[in-house]
Amino acid sequence: MNPTAAYDALKRDTAELNILRSTAALLSWDEQTQLQDKGTAFRADQLAYFSKLTHEKFTRPQVGEWIAGVEGTDLVSDPESDIAANIRELRRAYDRATKVPAALVEAMAKHEVLSQQAWVEARKKSDFKAFAPWLTKTYDFKREEAGHVGYRDHPYDALIDDYEPHETTAGAKAVLEGLRDKLIAIVQRAAGSTKKAPQLKGPFSIEAQKKFGRLGAEKLGFDFSAGRLDVSVHPFCSGVAPFDTRMTTRYSEDEMLGAFFGVLHETGHGLYEQGLPKTEAAGMPLGHAISLGIHESQSRMWENLVGRSASFWKHFSPLARQHFDAFKNVSDDDLMFSFNDVRSTFIRTESDEITYNLHILLRFEMETALIAKELDVSDVPDAWNAKMNKYLGITPPDAARGCLQDVHWAAGLVGYFPTYTLGNLYSAQFFEQARTELGDLDAMFAKGDFAPLLGWLREKIHKHGRRYTAKQLVEKITGKSLSAEPLLRHLEAKVSEFYG
Repeated sequence: MNPTAAYDALKRDTAELNILRSTAALLSWDEQTQLQDKGTAFRADQLAYFSKLTHEKFTRPQVGEWIAGVEGTDLVSDPESDIAANIRELRRAYDRATKVPAALVEAMAKHEVLSQQAWVEARKKSDFKAFAPWLTKTYDFKREEAGHVGYRDHPYDALIDDYEPHETTAGAKAVLEGLRDKLIAIVQRAAGSTKKAPQLKGPFSIEAQKKFGRLGAEKLGFDFSAGRLDVSVHPFCSGVAPFDTRMTTRYSEDEMLGAFFGVLHETGHGLYEQGLPKTEAAGMPLGHAISLGIHESQSRMWENLVGRSASFWKHFSPLARQHFDAFKNVSDDDLMFSFNDVRSTFIRTESDEITYNLHILLRFEMETALIAKELDVSDVPDAWNAKMNKYLGITPPDAARGCLQDVHWAAGLVGYFPTYTLGNLYSAQFFEQARTELGDLDAMFAKGDFAPLLGWLREKIHKHGRRYTAKQLVEKITGKSLSAEPLLRHLEAKVSEFYG
């Protein structure tokens, strides 16, 4: 088969795979947002079947032959071309997938659905012991997966690489530990200030929160004719299919900032999904995000660098006052202080920009210890609480606000957490460059004009799909390697502004 014919065969095959994967993604979205409890067992069978089917289809020897038939030919002579990028990433995915038995893929998929349901119930009751057997099985599966995939230094290497390609345990550790002491110092500086942020008092109508959240997503540029916003136990965004991006959040009448900033966060993910190339062969790598770190850079940028800025709220505070009585008698300065309050909190998704990264460090240390069998599952609550006390100076009163708060482990997403902090680093560096190239972003935001920033992100990041690695993309956009300095400059300036 000549190279062109081999590539055409790959396009047809990946288009079929994309239909299978998008159908499974829709089933997964439904399971987390709509499915009744008694339907969980069969849904687990459905998703396990789709996982096995797609794995077996993708790992056929013929697929490897098609990839090899294009490699080393004139079709890939330009390493940045569409075909070269697709073949490079297909090879990477194929080599990883062929190392993992289909039976393990199927078993993990079924376990993840049942485990998430068990987590929902355990979280409601704050009952870690009820969830512990499921977590034990998750880590057994993940060790087995890491063993098949292979790793050089640490079994966690095989897992983090699936979310942040080419990242290692040692690399993530260096980033997180490099930030730790500086972040703790910033937190202590805020805690030692006599200035205290005012707290908005509820209740906040759920219906009003839904309307205000949707308004925020629309103004940032999310296309609701190609997506939707729903409710789930844990917020998420899923690029189910081309022109079908599903976001979720959760609401509480006691406070509205968690839900609203959660919507901004997921909108960042959604904008990235909606901006990815809709290639002629749906499912090819160029139609997918580079890494979860880059994905998180988009969510964290819109949530924090844009959404917590004074210019953003110059436009949005009059709108908020139309939706919530609690905003009517609070000055803009007090609103900004409450949106940027630095204080230790139990819940990661409700934490401020600074302590957030300490939440991630805690989870990274827990994951690497669990996967290496340096920590037993039965000891997770105590270890979690000890680290919360060490890094944030607080101890969760129960498991629901401690080690049961995140869905990630229940969903088998071991290796995901470090990408949040990497995303914070990427976002700050990208945002500084956007300011340099676009001019006065604050003046644009104050007028409710977010299109220039979105257009910049579309051009610099979204349209490239997986053409570049995350490292290459950062260097192409900013002319520099990834650095913690932009993020630290931003955080230190914010603490100086509000706490003196």
